[in-house]
Amino acid sequence: MADRVLIIDDDEKLLKLLSIALEKEGFIVSTSPSAEEGFNRFKEIDFDVALIDLVLPDMDGIELLKTIRNIDSDFPVIMITGHASIDLAVKAMRMGAFYFIEKPASTKAILEILKRAIEQKELMISYQSLKKTAEEKFSFSGIIGKSKEMQEIFELIERIAVAEATVLIQGESGTGKELVAKAIHFNSPRKGNRFVAINCSALPESLLESELFGYERGAFTGANKKKKGLFEIAHKGTIFLDEIVETSPAFQSKLLRVLEDNTFYPVGSTDERKTDTRILAATNRVIEDAVAEGQFRKDLYYRLNVVKIPLPPLRNRKLDIPLLTQEFLKTYTDKNRKEITGISDEAMEVLMRYSWPGNVRELENAIERAVILCQGETILPEHLPERTSRSEELEPSNILEYEIAKDSFEKKYLRNLLKHTEGNVTDASKIATMTRQNIYLKLKKYDINPKVYYPRE
Repeated sequence: MADRVLIIDDDEKLLKLLSIALEKEGFIVSTSPSAEEGFNRFKEIDFDVALIDLVLPDMDGIELLKTIRNIDSDFPVIMITGHASIDLAVKAMRMGAFYFIEKPASTKAILEILKRAIEQKELMISYQSLKKTAEEKFSFSGIIGKSKEMQEIFELIERIAVAEATVLIQGESGTGKELVAKAIHFNSPRKGNRFVAINCSALPESLLESELFGYERGAFTGANKKKKGLFEIAHKGTIFLDEIVETSPAFQSKLLRVLEDNTFYPVGSTDERKTDTRILAATNRVIEDAVAEGQFRKDLYYRLNVVKIPLPPLRNRKLDIPLLTQEFLKTYTDKNRKEITGISDEAMEVLMRYSWPGNVRELENAIERAVILCQGETILPEHLPERTSRSEELEPSNILEYEIAKDSFEKKYLRNLLKHTEGNVTDASKIATMTRQNIYLKLKKYDINPKVYYPRE
């Protein structure tokens, strides 16, 4: 497909000359003598590049450049002028111009610059596509993870989101149960309607019932007016019931009725109400144990447990720690207006060794704390909470996957080796009885620069 070029210039001879030359090279050319007309064409047609005169009869070319870049920040614009100056060129480049050409310029030179601009645009499109693919691969509706466990969770969410079945999400505190519930809702046909979350353990039974089912005026002391419950408010949407195991048998009986025939009674009312609400429930306990101990109704368990999503604790998916860390680092660096560029290998090793009893929530809090305390460009071990640095080598939960443990050892070994040889790779290869090529491959793998270990003058 031919590339489309927009030329905006009030010099009619130049417009005609460039049109003929570029069309011979296979371009589709559209010309305009004014900024207004040219900008309207830009909005109507999907151009690949624009060539704009700096001085136009109805608008300054720099202002037109700014307007176009506000709409599409990646669109390549080449400025051309017969009134060139260094200040103008610098201003145009700062505003995002791809290139600045001084008249008169040969059509050959203009052609070459146009081709380079289009190549850059294509590279940018490819980069954005690859970036999007990478982001989609390792995240799903705000949930992040590249581990096998999380990739399986993503696939499961995608399959069940379009269904109408109730879902039971089981996982320790801090594993992201509400995030999973939101992912299910916002990838379902119900996404245009309400998503309502309520923590069942945070409310006494009477208040939980009135919140979910609503109440009539005079139903109890203080009920001065009628109130709609969440099952009415979230009609056609989704309700997420967190810590469902902590509810009373009486409440469980009423919830079972909603699941069985989609009806309920507001507190203090004998009028039956209908609801079309998808119910997602979660617990941080082993719900089967609660059923066996008589704390949770067996029939309600079977109703809720149509599909179960077991969320793994962070200690069982340590491959996700670097990915999560970078995400939280970016979030809190931006939030606190800091210029932190990364995290040291030593600090990352601390994060990888720790068992994270508070799971992803605890990791997020640790990174937020580190960002606040860090005064330089790199997060160091001393910026992390003290508990993360305590030795946990005897904890079974701290035993790493073999590949992670091996990589951790190799990085430490190579750094110590280069410290000893002061960055001399030849000496390092002799001590390690490895070829220099093999040493360089490992240094590249772990992004270790031997120059860091050169003796200072």
